[in-house]
Amino acid sequence: MKTGTFLVTSVDDAAATLREVTDAQVITLSDAAVPEDALLDTDVEASPLEVGEVLAATVAPEPPLEVAYQLHEVTERRTIPVEESSESPTTMAQDIAAEQAEGEVTRRERAGEGEIHVLTVPADQTAAAVEDVIADEETVARAARLGVDRVSIRAADGVVSVRYLP
Repeated sequence: MKTGTFLVTSVDDAAATLREVTDAQVITLSDAAVPEDALLDTDVEASPLEVGEVLAATVAPEPPLEVAYQLHEVTERRTIPVEESSESPTTMAQDIAAEQAEGEVTRRERAGEGEIHVLTVPADQTAAAVEDVIADEETVARAARLGVDRVSIRAADGVVSVRYLP
């Protein structure tokens, strides 16, 4: 058995694939549904899994070959929204970007909970960088690892600030 926080990376009619957000282990579930008997919290639904969901769960290998897994316990099931904000990066983020070379990333802990990542990109590629961050499953995986509830992206020419927020 393995207990952890998992990101649902793919789902089809017959199976689902999870990635543990701490060690990146890939786990194939033999069923994309969440069994009723695996639910430990009455607030967690037993509907089929969806790509992008985050599960706090325990998985167990399925006998006899133990190459696929089943959900054994699910204690939390949620989505973490990743959204672009209409606000500009903060003064601190812009100052960080001004001190780093194009293509660099600076990670800073937030006061309280979460992190801020400041990326310096070519000004004409700012919108594409924002779209890349939104589409990258690692953004949600990192948010799940950090235990935050949402990701907010602020951008200005050449600066992308990714804020992992409670």
